[in-house]
Amino acid sequence: MPNELIHKELRINSYGSYLRRRFGCRVSKVNVDGGFTCPNRDGSRGTGGCIYCDNSSFSPKGTEAIIPIEAQMADGMAYHRTRLHSSKFLVYFQKFTNTYGPVDKLSDLYRRALDHPDVLGLSIGTRPDSVSDEAIELLTELARDYYICVELGLQSMDDGILDSINRGHNLAEYLDTVERLAGRGIEICTHLIYGFPGETRAGFLKTARLISELPIDSVKLHQLHVVEGTRLAELYRSGTFTPISIDEYVGTICDFLEELPPQITIQRLYGSAPLAIRVAPNWDLKNNQMWYRIVNELRRRGSWQGCRLEAGERRVVNGESV
Repeated sequence: MPNELIHKELRINSYGSYLRRRFGCRVSKVNVDGGFTCPNRDGSRGTGGCIYCDNSSFSPKGTEAIIPIEAQMADGMAYHRTRLHSSKFLVYFQKFTNTYGPVDKLSDLYRRALDHPDVLGLSIGTRPDSVSDEAIELLTELARDYYICVELGLQSMDDGILDSINRGHNLAEYLDTVERLAGRGIEICTHLIYGFPGETRAGFLKTARLISELPIDSVKLHQLHVVEGTRLAELYRSGTFTPISIDEYVGTICDFLEELPPQITIQRLYGSAPLAIRVAPNWDLKNNQMWYRIVNELRRRGSWQGCRLEAGERRVVNGESV
């Protein structure tokens, strides 16, 4: 396992380890709700949102727009100080599209978050079609003094899939936004989901090759899961959509990691939803349990993140070269 960024037992370049190396201490993300919406909810791109999306499925309690972000931050910091003994924090603007608003609003929220002495920087969840040039200039200015990471929700590189899930943007918009963000001292994270209706393993693995050609610093991966109150829940109950199995997910993610350059950090490998709104699949695993299930599969294979690139290999999956 030649790459020094990958621990010989972990086999993955984990984001948590990267932050510890960079800042010399335990760093945790603190979620806040800045009161944003999305362009495929308010009518500018569409209505109804993505067919799988219910933000309560991944947002912690205590993060509501009616609560000032300073109070949300204090609550989150107290939790992570107790649970993980973290001493420094990144403020994570997570819910909906957190660059989708006037730049004055963005500047106010971001600077208020950065004003806390224990905050090292920001992670900003957004969409490729919602990052204006003015927002990029603001982020560039902030990145001169703070850690800034823009988390772009691509979800799939297949425009047909993006259209079918009512995503409201396409691959070209993602590529354009990555190009505009690159070289400004801003880290770029890409969000991907595996298991969309009609998606193949070979199609998903092509995304690893795409990411390897771009200035991407980290990725977040998770399975497509069904939560109450979404169009996907209706499709599941009608028999139109069948979630992938846990073995299919683990195997595909390991294949993906083997194709991913080792310098790219892994922020997430699994998504979970509260039991009260979870419909399927019911794997009943915690995030760390899925993490080590994937690590153990890599260990069983004798492989690690980026090993296929190091070997210069190409593989055939379901009849397609990837």
